[in-house]
Amino acid sequence: MQIVTAKQYKNEILRVASIQNDTKIDQAVLEIIADVNKNGDAALTAYSAKFDCVNLDHFLVSKEEIDEAEKLVDSLFLTAIQRAKENITQFHEVQKEQSWFMNKEDGILLGQKVTAIEKVGVYIPGGKAAYPSTVLMNVIPAKIAGVESINIVTPPQPDGKVNPHVLAASRIAGADRIFKVGGAQAIAALAYGTESIEKVDKIVGPGNAYVASAKKWVYGDVAIDMIAGPSEICVVADETAKADYVAADLLSQAEHDERATSICITTHQQMAKAIQREIRKQAEHLERQTIIQTSLKQNGRIIIADTLHEAFELVNEIAPEHLQLMIKNPTENISYIRNAGAIFLGNYSPEPLGDYFAGPNHTLPTSGTAAFSSPLGVYDFMKKSSIIHYSKDALQAASNQIITLANTEGLSAHANAIRIRKDDENAPI
Repeated sequence: MQIVTAKQYKNEILRVASIQNDTKIDQAVLEIIADVNKNGDAALTAYSAKFDCVNLDHFLVSKEEIDEAEKLVDSLFLTAIQRAKENITQFHEVQKEQSWFMNKEDGILLGQKVTAIEKVGVYIPGGKAAYPSTVLMNVIPAKIAGVESINIVTPPQPDGKVNPHVLAASRIAGADRIFKVGGAQAIAALAYGTESIEKVDKIVGPGNAYVASAKKWVYGDVAIDMIAGPSEICVVADETAKADYVAADLLSQAEHDERATSICITTHQQMAKAIQREIRKQAEHLERQTIIQTSLKQNGRIIIADTLHEAFELVNEIAPEHLQLMIKNPTENISYIRNAGAIFLGNYSPEPLGDYFAGPNHTLPTSGTAAFSSPLGVYDFMKKSSIIHYSKDALQAASNQIITLANTEGLSAHANAIRIRKDDENAPI
C-alpha cells in the first residue's frame, strides 16, 4: 500500500470510472430491461439459464424452502442476526416521521401528511458472497415505515436455491416474498412487473455494475435509493491510533471488491510506515487475498497530512462512505466533518461494527455522493403530501395578492380561479 503526501493524492485520479459512463454496460442493461418489459417471466427464465446457469420453472421461494434454510444455519447465526435486528430496529424507530398540522391564523389550516410507500423491492447481492446483514438493513426500515409489500430479489445459487442465511434473515426481518432472480433482469422485473413479480414503487439495495446501471435506467418509472459504487473507507489516524487496528480496518474494506477504496490519512510518518507493515503482515493470512491485493494496489493509499485540519479538509473532499476518526478526542472534532456517510469514533468503533450490529444503516452514499446524500433510513420509505385549507374569509383576505401574482406570471386562468370565488356573492360559507 503506497504512502503519498496529501498534495500527491489530490493530483491522482483514483476513482474507477463511474458506471454511468460505461456505454457497454448501459447498452447491455437497456436490452435486458426491454426484453423483461416485453416478455416477462420468459425473459427471466432465459437470463437465469444464461447468467446463473440454472433452469427455473418458478421464481418465488416457498415457505418450505425457508423452513429448510432455517434448519441449515446454526444457532449462533440466528442469535446474532436476531440481536442485530433488535439494534437496527431500535435505531430506526426514532427516524419515523409523523403527520403534522398548524393553524396559521383564523380560517387557515396547513400541514403535511406522511404516508408509507406501498410497494418496495429489495435487491440482495448473491455473487461473490451472501449478505444477510443487507437484508436487515433494507427490510427493517421499510417495515417500520409501514410499507405494505416488501419483495426481495436475489440471485439463485448453482443448485437453484437461495443462500440459507439470506432466507433466514429475510424471515426474521419480515420480508413478504423472496424471488430467485438477480442481475439487471431482477431490477427490470421490479420496475415493470412480470407474471410472477409485482411492480413496485421503489427499489433499494446494492448490486454490481449491471444492477446499478439498471436502477439508473428505470429511475423515473420507479424510485430508487441510490446508485451504489464500490465500497470505501477512510481512516484518520494520529499518534494515539494502533497501527494494527488501522490496518485491519483498511483490509476489511479491501476484501469487498477489487474496486474498493481503502485510505488512511495520518499526520505521522512513523505511523504511516507502521500501518504499511501491518497491512503486509495481516494480508498474508486472509482468505480473499487476491481481491485485497488488487484493491490496495489500485485504490489503497496512506496519505501524510501536515495537520489534522488538512486531514479533515481532505476527508471533506473525498466524502467517504465510511470514515473512522482514530484520533485523540474524536467527538470534539466531529464538527470539522461535513461529508461522510457514517462516522466511527475512536479505536473501538471499527467499520464492521456498523456493517452488522450497531444499528445505524450500512447502506451508505459512495463515490463522493456523501457530499449531498444520506444513509438509507425510514424516511426513504415514506412520502409526504402537503395539506392546505383556507376558509371563505381567509381566501377573500388573500385574493387580491394571489391575483396580482398570477397576472404577473401571465396565468390569467389562475387569477380567474381566485376571482370567481372572490366575486361570488352567493358563495357558501
